[in-house]
Amino acid sequence: MKSEDTCPCKSGKTYGECCEPILEGRAKAQTAEALMRARYSAYATEHIAFLKESAVKRVREEFNYDTCLAWSRAAEWHGLEIIETEAGGEGDDRGVVEFRASYTARNEFCNHHERASFVREADGWKFEDGQLVGEKPIVREEPKIGRNDPCPCGSGKKYKKCCGKGK
Repeated sequence: MKSEDTCPCKSGKTYGECCEPILEGRAKAQTAEALMRARYSAYATEHIAFLKESAVKRVREEFNYDTCLAWSRAAEWHGLEIIETEAGGEGDDRGVVEFRASYTARNEFCNHHERASFVREADGWKFEDGQLVGEKPIVREEPKIGRNDPCPCGSGKKYKKCCGKGK
């Protein structure tokens, strides 16, 4: 990836002004969100060592480089959406970032929705833990249209004889 390319984290900045300096160790993430963006970009650009380095000790001890590299290479990375941040600013010691990471793996589109917790250690922000967020089921707002009800399109016909044909 080139410095002038759009950053994989979809911040709207170039890679060179967003995640590249953090991934290459030339800068530290100033916020939990900046670290989250860099971690996403690490998967997208195969900077796997950064994923281990940017985690707390417990996560580093469980980290499997080969597994992460294989997953990074097997996926086509589409972008990161930051949904919400709680604390995690320059003056905070802890923070939470809720995000959706989108990618395609094995020809299947995936939306990884997570609430990730971060902690500031002496050498900067670290990923601490993540909890998957289940997607909310779709709930019908309007009452169900019966086959013999008037068609909502306004034709004056029964639903089954109009827009409900073949359903």
